[in-house]
Amino acid sequence: MLNRRRPLLWPLAMLLLAGCSEAPKPESAKKTEKPPLPVTGRQAFQMMYPQARRWAVDAQPLELRSIELSEVKAPKGKAAAWQAIFVSPSQNKSRTYTYSAVEAAGNLHEGVFASAAEDSSGPATSTPFQMSAIQVDSDQAYATAAKKSEEYIAKNPKKPVSFLLEQNKRFPDVTWRVIWGESVGTSDYSVFVDATTGAFLAIMH
Repeated sequence: MLNRRRPLLWPLAMLLLAGCSEAPKPESAKKTEKPPLPVTGRQAFQMMYPQARRWAVDAQPLELRSIELSEVKAPKGKAAAWQAIFVSPSQNKSRTYTYSAVEAAGNLHEGVFASAAEDSSGPATSTPFQMSAIQVDSDQAYATAAKKSEEYIAKNPKKPVSFLLEQNKRFPDVTWRVIWGESVGTSDYSVFVDATTGAFLAIMH
C-alpha cells in the first residue's frame, strides 16, 4: 500500500517548487508617488481659509505671500508654498497659516499648518479684506505684470518671482504685487495688479 501511494507525492512536490520559484513582480508594477504640485495663490488661500474660520468665526485675511522652495520647480504664477496671515477683531489676535506641497525647512509642513495665535498690534501698511475680493489669481496677475515688464524680464531672465496679496492703502481694491526678487525689501522692480478687476495699476522701482 505504501509503494502505491508514494508516486502521488511527486506532482504535489513539483507544484510547490513552481510556486516558490515564481519571479517577483517588477518595480514598474508598483504605484509611483505623484510629484508635489505647486499651486496658485488663490488655491492655497482656499485651503487655509476654512481652518482660519474654525479658529475664529470673524477671521479676516491680512496678507498672502508666496514662498519659493528649491526642491519644487514652479511655473510663473504658482508656488510650492504660501503663507497667509489672518486677524480676528473680536479676539484682537492674528494667526499665521502656511500651505506647502512638501515638508521643507523653515517649519513648513505638507498641507495646511497653523502657528500659535499672537496679539495683533494692527497692520502698518495694509488692512484686512474679504475673500470675495480675490477675483484674479496669481497666475493671471503674473501674465498682466509680465506684459508690462518685457524689457525688464529680458534683462533679468533668471530672477525669481514672488507674490504678495494685500489691501494696500495706496489703492482702493485688494492688490497682487508681483515681485521680481525674493522679497519686497530686496527687489528693485515690482508690479501692482488689481486682484478684483485684473487691471494693471503701477510699477515700483
